Amino acid sequence: MAVSTLAAATHADMDHREARIDLACAFRWTARWNMHESVANHFSIAVNDDGSEFLVNPRGRHFGRISASELLLTNANDPSVMERPDAPDPSAWALHGGVHRRVPHARVILHVHSKYATALASLKDPTMLPIENNTMRFYERIAYDLGFDGMGVGDEAERVAGLACDKPILLLGNHGLMVLGPDVAQAVDDLYHFERAAETLITAMQTGRELSVVSHAVAAKTAQQWQEYPDLTKNHFKALKEILDEEEPDYRD
Repeated sequence: MAVSTLAAATHADMDHREARIDLACAFRWTARWNMHESVANHFSIAVNDDGSEFLVNPRGRHFGRISASELLLTNANDPSVMERPDAPDPSAWALHGGVHRRVPHARVILHVHSKYATALASLKDPTMLPIENNTMRFYERIAYDLGFDGMGVGDEAERVAGLACDKPILLLGNHGLMVLGPDVAQAVDDLYHFERAAETLITAMQTGRELSVVSHAVAAKTAQQWQEYPDLTKNHFKALKEILDEEEPDYRD
């Protein structure tokens, strides 16, 4: 294996095995959906009760090649993590560690600079207008950050971490997208559908014609229907794993 794996022997027994497999699946599909950014961007999953211990992708590893055993076990309260020979990317530890420390219920954090979400985040008014089913799914479920002040390290990482709340989507102005979820299946489903929603909105805006924005009542009703729809995220993620099991089974290694 080409990447240091946190002294591979440490993970020989694959601690947190299911969490590792699920997150590896998320990485592979994000690459397939072309939402990755070179060897940058990071996903993490908390593995203890207070969220301080979390798994994150190794530095410099392409999303399309990440496997379960390669994920690094790190600690949001331990700066010496960055002195290890297999230290994660500085922005990964700073930004994800900051959110995991402050928002323990955000078990999974997916951060991307996907095309349409980032285009939306680059607008002076990045509001996700409710114009169809996917955009309505996120109605009143988005926190907007309009205070970009550089890359996600140091003070900027702490500032962004302080904005994370009970909403599943944090749209980072002039930056990208952060999805916060209770598990990988929910977070991946939100990531996929938010990018679809942003694509639809941006495409509709490009026509130059007036948008058909629904009322608050209709948007709120539809958002609630999404939340109550049975087994949607579970079935979506199950299908994603089944496809990888056939086509890229090494994600489980």
